[in-house]
Amino acid sequence: MKTLFLNPPSFDGFDGAAGARYQARREVRSFWYPTWLAQPAALVNNSRLIDAPADGLTTEQVVEIAKDFDLTVIYTSTPSLENDYRIASQLKELKPEMLIGFVGGHVAVMPGGTLKGCDAVDFVARKEFDFTIKEISEGRPLAEVDGISFRDKENIVHNSDRVMIEDMDVLPNVIDVYKRDLTIDNYYIGYLKHPYISLYTGRGCTSKCTFCLWPQTIGGHIYRARSPESVFQEIKRAKELFPEVKEYFFDDDTFTSDLRRVEAIAKKLKTLGITWSCNAKANVPYDTLKILKDCGLRLLLVGFESGNQQILNNIKKGIRIDRSLEFAENCRKLGIRIHGTFVLGLPGETKETIQETILYARKLDPYSVQVSLAAPYPGTELYKQAEENGWFSDEALVDSQGIQMSSLEYPDLPAHSIFEAVELFYKKFYMRPKPILRIMGDMMRDSKEMKRRLREGSEFFDFMKSRKREVKS
Repeated sequence: MKTLFLNPPSFDGFDGAAGARYQARREVRSFWYPTWLAQPAALVNNSRLIDAPADGLTTEQVVEIAKDFDLTVIYTSTPSLENDYRIASQLKELKPEMLIGFVGGHVAVMPGGTLKGCDAVDFVARKEFDFTIKEISEGRPLAEVDGISFRDKENIVHNSDRVMIEDMDVLPNVIDVYKRDLTIDNYYIGYLKHPYISLYTGRGCTSKCTFCLWPQTIGGHIYRARSPESVFQEIKRAKELFPEVKEYFFDDDTFTSDLRRVEAIAKKLKTLGITWSCNAKANVPYDTLKILKDCGLRLLLVGFESGNQQILNNIKKGIRIDRSLEFAENCRKLGIRIHGTFVLGLPGETKETIQETILYARKLDPYSVQVSLAAPYPGTELYKQAEENGWFSDEALVDSQGIQMSSLEYPDLPAHSIFEAVELFYKKFYMRPKPILRIMGDMMRDSKEMKRRLREGSEFFDFMKSRKREVKS
């Protein structure tokens, strides 16, 4: 079948589907690569990948393109589900014979509910869906495809689970799909050099964080990784196809899980002379950090989450605050930048622990921070806890503009207090001499960086104005 892989348009600036960990609008223009769709697109002959949010495509434009395809695979998310239903319905109305499937974390845990919600959706692929979609595109009857739930007239049928991929080297690289279907200048991340490329070298995460969506819905808790040689060959190919790229980002949940492997990859990457960054946990020893830095590592994205140890224990983070402080100091000594992420509203949160986390962030002093609200997605342990304890507020995960809301609250901490604390956090962190001087220094050294930071600053303040309007309403 002629197959379309679609990351559909939704809220303005919303990057909530294929590739985004935080399914909401971000404070500045941010688009991750739709790697989860690019991977099966690399497997399926006669396919195309459309990333509508990054390309600025409207629903009307997407529907016009999609009408020429026989199979459309839409990556959906909990916040964007209703919007994605509307797009599927428009496609089915225009071309009734088109086969339409949904993929993503939401459908992995709610396959029956997803199908019942929209007659236009013919099937959903649960968990990993690379070879699932390949089989469907080749014409295999839905009843014979493992890993899907599908509509059979008036009935919903749940086929057997698909066996998870163990040898990740069987998957083709995504770089050629990026070159064929994507415009890399459209992808921005505030803390990464532009243009950048991100990709996965493995799936799954050994950590058990209760709020993290991907390991609990799709990837699992076993880290299944590609060989260092496979990673090296893909980056070598990327360097040939995209000589303008200034930074590569490895988006594995925790790229540093296997220290020997990450050291081996780094040593191979050193021969390419590239700059790279990755997701990491705040437990990487100094000796490994030094090897990575010597081999081109520039920045680590680290989830610190909270400055209260009990909250970290509550969410099964598996890290100690004192070790995180030591890790941050080691990075500082080696000249490795940190983009630190924090989450407000996790179980055990109080007004006092919010202040504790803000002080902790200032003490860690990463180069930049991202502050999110605890998001109880279906399929996560946090969602189950919220149901059992009555923590859900009246707010949805995101509002009508795609802005993240506080959908959790506690007896002594209402949702609006958690929501308002995000702005306080940013002010307390950035309105200090050290962060201001760091940013100004980068701007003075590079005119392009100055232009970019001014744009991002304008976007940030506009975003905060939007949040204030939510507070008033």
